[in-house]
Amino acid sequence: MLKLVYEIPYGELRTYADIAIEMGHPNAYRAVGRANATNPMPLVIPCHRVIGRDGKLHGYGGGEGLRTKEWLLKMEGAVVV
Repeated sequence: MLKLVYEIPYGELRTYADIAIEMGHPNAYRAVGRANATNPMPLVIPCHRVIGRDGKLHGYGGGEGLRTKEWLLKMEGAVVV
């Protein structure tokens, strides 16, 4: 799962559901969230590029949490609702 997150291009976003679907388990979006929450290298494996289906930011374990996630996405030019 983290390999799929690693492959998200700079400045692009995916939802937890997108990753679950790519894994072949469309209902496993919560498992994707749990895996992101335990990501051992949040800048190397860019879990900040994974957002909720509603387009909102949900959780981030690096730095100052959601503030850091939002900052990283803005630096990459990603558009977040």
